[in-house]
Amino acid sequence: MAAMIIRFQRKIAVNPFVRSYVFGMTLEQLRIFVAVAEREHVTRASKALNLTQSAVSATVSTLEDRHGVRLFHRVGRGIALTETGRAFLAEARGVLARAAEAQRMLDDAAGLRRGRLSLVASQTIASYWLPPVLARFATRYPGISLDLAVGNSRQAADRVRDGSADLGFVEAPLDDPALVRWRIGEDRLALIGINPPRDPDASVLRTLPWLLREEGSGTRAALGAALSDYGVDLDELAVVLTLPSNEALLSAVVGGAGVSVLSRLVADPLITAGTIRASDFPIAPRPFFGLRHKERYRSKAADALLDLMD
Repeated sequence: MAAMIIRFQRKIAVNPFVRSYVFGMTLEQLRIFVAVAEREHVTRASKALNLTQSAVSATVSTLEDRHGVRLFHRVGRGIALTETGRAFLAEARGVLARAAEAQRMLDDAAGLRRGRLSLVASQTIASYWLPPVLARFATRYPGISLDLAVGNSRQAADRVRDGSADLGFVEAPLDDPALVRWRIGEDRLALIGINPPRDPDASVLRTLPWLLREEGSGTRAALGAALSDYGVDLDELAVVLTLPSNEALLSAVVGGAGVSVLSRLVADPLITAGTIRASDFPIAPRPFFGLRHKERYRSKAADALLDLMD
């Protein structure tokens, strides 16, 4: 499948390169380009693809040289997508999604003896809630390979929408007309710190040194909802750091940088050990949601995983 040559042409009004890009390209070249484009970093893309850095660089250069365009700006040691690169990324994702859907249909003809299931989950779910479920699935269906990507809730929804993931699992109550959403579980959160206030009121909450997750995170959204019950907005907080992962937030809390709100799945081991403390700050249980596309083909493997969750 990876070596399949794409022989059709789609008419795109963006520029001549994007209009003709599909002639003679392999799915593997598109897969490599998308990996680099999503990370804007050749080394990280090569690690994710389990390829050498030189092979990844050569693939991108081949695409650029063949069509006489630049897909990336080279600025110092970094790279960034050009306008042509951004237009090409959307089309490349679409081609890969259609190829994956065709592969899933063929895999289904073989039942659950072989195939591939692409998943995406927000960080708390991917790191703490989902692994035991995937372990049971792998034991029951050893011929199905599982591919799990990790991002925040908004990024997970994007991957399900564009077809690069069959199923998504998120913490934020996203409302997307292209996606079906249903509840799969719940999580408890806590305000934590080295010595957090026992029962903070609105004025105390505004003056605490806060460590937050990035925008689009389900954890950040849950904190915003809890603060609104106190008449406090996220913009009013004294934010010391905004960090992209639960583990980074937990390390910063342990280091005494401030307080944060995190899942008890993440924080409980250190709370139990007495390294950090939880405040009496009420936060409603946070539901976990499953996501799938309303119109895309859903494989037997996806159904089997959902049945196992039920």
